[in-house]
Amino acid sequence: MRGIYQAVSGATHSAVREIGTWTFWKNMLIMTAGMLITAVATDYFLLPGNIILGSLAGVSMIVSNLFGYIGITLKVSTLILLFNAILLILAAILINKDFALKNAYTALIYGPLIDLCELVKPVSELILPGQTTVMNDVWLDLCCYVLLISAAQAILFRINASTGGMDIVAKILNCRHNTEIGTALIVSGAIICIAGILVNSFQMVMIGLLGTWINGVVVDYFTASLNRRKRVCIISDRYEELRKYILFTLDRGCSIGRLTGGFSGDEKVEIQTLLTKDEFGHLMEYIKKNDIQAFITASNVSEIYGLWKEHKKRHSK
Repeated sequence: MRGIYQAVSGATHSAVREIGTWTFWKNMLIMTAGMLITAVATDYFLLPGNIILGSLAGVSMIVSNLFGYIGITLKVSTLILLFNAILLILAAILINKDFALKNAYTALIYGPLIDLCELVKPVSELILPGQTTVMNDVWLDLCCYVLLISAAQAILFRINASTGGMDIVAKILNCRHNTEIGTALIVSGAIICIAGILVNSFQMVMIGLLGTWINGVVVDYFTASLNRRKRVCIISDRYEELRKYILFTLDRGCSIGRLTGGFSGDEKVEIQTLLTKDEFGHLMEYIKKNDIQAFITASNVSEIYGLWKEHKKRHSK
């Protein structure tokens, strides 16, 4: 218990120091927006169709239905809050304080945001007469939910946060065993989907398993897209000018290597660098504006380890 207290206490003190920074408030806005998307997806697409996916909402739906069989009513939003509290303790111990603190916030607002959705626009008003769900098709409901939740998960993972619940489990597997986030979501989620046989038909369980798999694949796609960088290779006689632009204007590092042309036998210099999409656009604009003759290749890179500056101060030209 002392270790848990120290972990939570340390995270709290760290957060207090950051409250006055723009990064803190930007992350708060991102987390709130991400959780609002999650709440909308859950309330309008997951719950009406009784679709049990590999998520904390799925676990809560199973438990809520089981207690309903014995006459005890438990709200799904309340169970989500309870289970999130348990997983937050594990996050503080097994991952890091920053992740645990951010998830404390997302976990606390998830359930209330679902209730807020019902207050602002009850799902019953979106379901047309004669229909049982918003889209009136379990597959369309599933697609809408997966697309929304996957986008929210990818956005939150990018700032070392998550939607809570099984995302925390996936993050633990990712940190401890270097498992890809999407794969971890699929494995942990499949177990929940199979447990759904206790309260759902076999058909709905299979739909849940398929939805969980799609969720993992889409999360990996969104995560790769958000983390995508350009690996740029440039061969030019004006390499020194380009080197200075990359270093002092784009504020990025670069590597320089000497090459020999296979056909001409001429000695050339190649510059290699990693840039964001915007930086690559600035570089190409600079090359065009200054009429620099260059041979350029660019490829996408989605994973970078080591020295990479996410936030940097731009130097003036």
